[in-house]
Amino acid sequence: MKIAVCMKQVPRTTEGNMDKKTGVLIRAGLEAVVNVYDLAALEAALQIREQSGGEIHVYTMGPAKAEEAIRTAFAMGADEGFLITDSAFAGADVLATSYTLMQAIQKEGGYDLILCGKQTTDGDTAQVSGALAKWLDLVHLNWVTEIHTDGSSDLKVTYLMEGRDIEARTKLPCLLSVEKDSFIPRMPSLKLKISGRKKEIHHLALADFADQDTSHYGLNGSATRVKRIFPPARTKRQELQIMEKEQAVGYIMDIIDGWDWRGQS
Repeated sequence: MKIAVCMKQVPRTTEGNMDKKTGVLIRAGLEAVVNVYDLAALEAALQIREQSGGEIHVYTMGPAKAEEAIRTAFAMGADEGFLITDSAFAGADVLATSYTLMQAIQKEGGYDLILCGKQTTDGDTAQVSGALAKWLDLVHLNWVTEIHTDGSSDLKVTYLMEGRDIEARTKLPCLLSVEKDSFIPRMPSLKLKISGRKKEIHHLALADFADQDTSHYGLNGSATRVKRIFPPARTKRQELQIMEKEQAVGYIMDIIDGWDWRGQS
């Protein structure tokens, strides 16, 4: 089975500044790590390869330093790595990012399965996988918690839907986004880490794509603009109350009785 895994390098910190003109997060100077949700997608790919064999190709879109994300994937067991990098891709939103990934994946072609993390820690849109599946015209399942294959032309998967586990079969090729807690990433192998430092990383730029219209990529190809970014408001520290159930009921009722239901406490 030939598997593609989409991975992203994200800032380690949740705080950063925004370019007021473009609405893009300023990443310069921020320490970068592999998006933890994407590590789960890579782990899912490794488990599938253990079941039925095959190859795992990792795709990462970003600047030159995003090669480190691919080196991490090599250390975990990925076979090939593709860095999608070009100044034309900078500032892409979900639409432009998914379109760029589609162009890169189609160039290599022949994938039976494409795996994505549920979301990223910097954008949190959880929309890239669905958009990518739409561009590629593939069956798409979200929130996948289990994947089983016997080497045939279909997969048996379990996914979450409104708090319930749903079992389904889907034909290959398809695209799945996986749940982080269901595929705990393995520790990188020292042997693979050493050998991975010597492996070639394939670079893909706009000139390599079938569609080279710059209006479809980066800020030019983005349908949305970020007007402002800010950290969520911190809630004040609350004192933990420990009491028996009758006492707890009275305590809660006193709070309810004193609440202004017009919106002011």
